[in-house]
Amino acid sequence: MRILIVEDEPLIRERLLRICGELAGGRARFHAVPDLDLAEDRLRRSVYDGLLLDLNLGGEDGFSLLRQAVAGRQHCVVVSAHRERAMQAFELGVLDFVPKPFTRERLGLALDRLLGAAHYRPGLARYLGVWRAQGTALVEIAEVLWIRADGEYCEVRLLNGHSELHDKSLAALTAVLPPDFVRCHRSTLVNLRHIRSLHSGSGSRYWLVMANGKELPVGRAYVAGLREELGIG
Repeated sequence: MRILIVEDEPLIRERLLRICGELAGGRARFHAVPDLDLAEDRLRRSVYDGLLLDLNLGGEDGFSLLRQAVAGRQHCVVVSAHRERAMQAFELGVLDFVPKPFTRERLGLALDRLLGAAHYRPGLARYLGVWRAQGTALVEIAEVLWIRADGEYCEVRLLNGHSELHDKSLAALTAVLPPDFVRCHRSTLVNLRHIRSLHSGSGSRYWLVMANGKELPVGRAYVAGLREELGIG
């Protein structure tokens, strides 16, 4: 894994590089930059899997970069003294918020979550960042019907009938979505809040009828779990 650290204070930046390198061992490589312009340039030029981000970078607001990160393939951990913005960061889909001053142990916990994001479900995200022609936009997760793998990307289908493409894979999105989203197929996550009914047919065929009337196929391996989630005996 390759992780980018964005921190304007030189001593803190060097401490983050040193501690993260020690804690990660050979699991990840770390690079560090001091400001938003350099961070955006690095993210354009290179592929990073994760981001450790300060929110106040020489007077600039790190949330502008955070919105880009959550719309992209990177997972993000915020390291900031601005504790009052933690919930806002979680609502955008960060994996963790590490308040400054931080300890080695607290940073280690966040780093473990970043390196093992596929197995971590924070369940606090309220928005998904998506790319559009005019830049990044935020989509309310409550408006999402289902999310389907589409090659290296995902198709996000909304209640209004529109679809968006997301840069994260289905496994990566699972790490930030709330527990309302469960698998109904190996390639599809469905929002339990928008399921109208579960049906079965001949040949062990199963499907869901969604709130907009659309039908979604259900893999046999996921039927029992869906029945339990929906309270169907």
